[in-house]
Amino acid sequence: MPYGQLFVISAPSGAGKTSLIQAALKTIANLAVSISHTTRSPRLSEKDGRDYHFVSDFEFEKLIESKALFEHAKVFNNHYGTSRKAVEEKLAAGIDVILEIDWQGAAQVRQKTSEAVSIFILPPTREALRERLVERNQDDSFVIDARMDEADETISQAAHFDYWIINDDFETTLDHLKSIIMSFRQRRSRIQSNNPLFLENLRGKQ
Repeated sequence: MPYGQLFVISAPSGAGKTSLIQAALKTIANLAVSISHTTRSPRLSEKDGRDYHFVSDFEFEKLIESKALFEHAKVFNNHYGTSRKAVEEKLAAGIDVILEIDWQGAAQVRQKTSEAVSIFILPPTREALRERLVERNQDDSFVIDARMDEADETISQAAHFDYWIINDDFETTLDHLKSIIMSFRQRRSRIQSNNPLFLENLRGKQ
C-alpha cells in the first residue's frame, strides 16, 4: 500500500481556505483533512470532533508535553495543534492528508519533513479580503481590523510555500487546488507502489 501524501494549506483569515478544502473533500476520494485541537470556544455551528477537538489550556499543554502534536501554534490568543498519531495513521493507510494550519505550524512541518507539499491561498486584493471578512458576519469591526493586521504577517510568509493559488473565482480556484492534489497521485513512485509489476505486465514476456 502506498504512503499517503501530506498537504499543508495556509491562508490569511477570510481567503476562503476552509470552503475550498471542504469542497475538495467532497469530490476527491481517499482525501482527508486533519481535525485540529484548539483551546478556543466553539462557534454556534461547530461540533466537537467534526470541526475541531475543543480542549482546555491545561489539556493542550499536556498534549505538547507528551509530544502528541505534530505542530502547534498560538493564533489570536488561542492555541491550535495537529495530532501526530492521527496524521501518521491516515498516511500509513494510503490516505492523502490536508493540514489546514497557519504559517507558524507550516514552518514546523517543513522542519520535520521535506515530503509535505505546501499551498498558500491568497485573496485577489486586500480590499476583497476585508470585504469577505465583513460578509461572513462572524466578527465585529475591531476583530476584523486585527485580522487584517494579522493578514499582513501571514501573507509575508507566502514565499515559503510551494504553490500559490489566488482565490478570485471560487470554482476556478477549486479546480487549481484539485489539480495540485491529483497531480501527486500520478507520480511514478505512487503508481509503482500501487502496482509494482505494472510496466512488466504492459511489456509482456521479455
